[in-house]
Amino acid sequence: MNYLAHTFLSYSDEQIVGNIIGDFIKNKNRYNYPEGIQQGITLHRAIDAFTDVHPKFLEAKKVFQPIVRLYSGAFVDVTFDYFLAHDTSIKSEKEWRDFSSYVYEVLNKYEEILPETFRKILPRMEKDNWLYNYRFDWGMEYSITNVLNKAKYLDNTIPVYGFFQYNKDFLRKCYEEFFPELKNFCEKFNENF
Repeated sequence: MNYLAHTFLSYSDEQIVGNIIGDFIKNKNRYNYPEGIQQGITLHRAIDAFTDVHPKFLEAKKVFQPIVRLYSGAFVDVTFDYFLAHDTSIKSEKEWRDFSSYVYEVLNKYEEILPETFRKILPRMEKDNWLYNYRFDWGMEYSITNVLNKAKYLDNTIPVYGFFQYNKDFLRKCYEEFFPELKNFCEKFNENF
């Protein structure tokens, strides 16, 4: 899952921080953070492990595999955030907007302890409101382009966004079957902290 899902599936401010920086720190360095942030990092890794083997996530990856091969999972992550941002069974559009603003407030409050690589991203993330703008097609196209530009071995002209548009209904069904199970997994996982 991508930024929106990782923050949404957190159960405290510190978990939000840990969950969003999970990809930016080495596992051995997680112990340098307060316990709540460590829990968020652990939750981030559990979400990734759950997601990587889930049958619906694996089905969704098949949409992108012909054109981006091993990077298909990264594009499904972004795609599922798009559907989460539209999921009014979880939050209304206004609630998603408010949630996004809240996450930026939390991250800025903890700015001093964020990894340098993430600290550099945060101002752009907030300025362009990545979390909320996942809900728009242009925001999705922007996110896909971002992933393409960061991928070392992919040509950034690959029509990933077109594949997303063409397969949107199928990808939505994968999300709808996947996300409630992920949410349930996170709730149970959090009970064990």
